[in-house]
Amino acid sequence: MDDSQPRFLDDVTVELVKHSASDTDVLWAARVSTAGEQSLDEIGKDPERSKGLINYLMRDRHGSPFEHNSMTFLVSAPIFVFREFHRHRVGWSYNEESGRYRELQPNFYIPGRERKLVQEGRPGKYVFVEGTEKQHKVVSEAMESAYRQSYAAYQEMLEAGVAREVARAVLPVGLFSSMYATCNARSLMHFLSLRTKSEQARVPSFPQREIEMVAEKMEAAWAELMPLTHAAFAANGRVAP
Repeated sequence: MDDSQPRFLDDVTVELVKHSASDTDVLWAARVSTAGEQSLDEIGKDPERSKGLINYLMRDRHGSPFEHNSMTFLVSAPIFVFREFHRHRVGWSYNEESGRYRELQPNFYIPGRERKLVQEGRPGKYVFVEGTEKQHKVVSEAMESAYRQSYAAYQEMLEAGVAREVARAVLPVGLFSSMYATCNARSLMHFLSLRTKSEQARVPSFPQREIEMVAEKMEAAWAELMPLTHAAFAANGRVAP
C-alpha cells in the first residue's frame, strides 16, 4: 500500500511496554510503617494472604503504598485523545512523537458503527444515543474527504521544501499520534475513575468514548499485573485512594 495514502482506523492501540508492578509492591510499602526493614519479607510471600490489607488501604484511602510501582504503555490514538490525556499530570510522564522531527503518517480516525453519534440534553445532563445510517454515512464521507485534502496539502508543502513544523499546521486532530505514557497504580486509578464509565463507580463519570477506549485497554493490562489491587479498586467504588 502507498504510504502516502490515508488509512482510516476506528480503534486505538495500547501496548504494555514494560512494568515493575505487582500486588506485593503495595504490601511491603504499607508494612514499612510498622515493620521497618522487615517489611521486605513481603516480597517473597503470596499477596493473596494479605488481600484484606489491600482492601483496607483502598477503602480508607491510604494512597501512597499504591505508588511504589511503574507501568509504561505505548499508546496510538487520535491527537484529540492526547489533548485530554495530558490533563492528567500528577504521577504521569509522557513522550509523544514530534511532527517537527518526523513526517507524520496518514492514519486517521473515523468512528466505528458502535460509536454513538448524537448528543441529547444540555451540558451536565446530556446523553449520547445511536446515530442513524445517514448520520454515519455523513460522518464517514465528510471525515474521509477532509483527511485526504489535509494530508495532500501537507505532502505538497513537504515536497516544496517547507519545514515539517510548518507543514503540519494543516493536519487535523483526527490524525493518529503515538506516545509513551508511564504511571503508577494510584495515578492510573485516578485516570480510570474519570475516563471510564462503570456501574460500580461511586462517582459517575462521562468520558469521551475515544479516551475511554484507551482507558479500557490500560485497565485490562493493569488488572493482570495487580489483580488484588484492581479488585479492591472495583469493590470500593472505583475511587482512587
